[in-house]
Amino acid sequence: QVQLVESGGGLVQAGGSLRLSCAVSRSIFRINTMGWYRQAPGKQRELVATITSGGITNYDDSVKGRFTISRDNAKNTVDLQMNNLKPEDTAVYYCNARTPLSYWGQGTQVTVSS
Repeated sequence: QVQLVESGGGLVQAGGSLRLSCAVSRSIFRINTMGWYRQAPGKQRELVATITSGGITNYDDSVKGRFTISRDNAKNTVDLQMNNLKPEDTAVYYCNARTPLSYWGQGTQVTVSS
């Protein structure tokens, strides 16, 4: 089995920063894209940011200029640096890895207070 474990979530005031990390529990032959998604209560899951094995990034417009995604290909980890957080960023954040099979972490709560 493949497990993805997120860490770094928490409670922060608007304008603050958090750094999320995700580690894959075992080696995978090849991971193409890793990313972060989020889901707020009563809403569907939405893309936050993705990064390919070659370093190509994609961000949702709502986080461009504030969030930065990065990865370590050797360790199959992906991080999300979140700066200038806003209350609308409040959600459960999920790590994703695609091989093209898709694997998901358990989620980590991010709460931004105003």
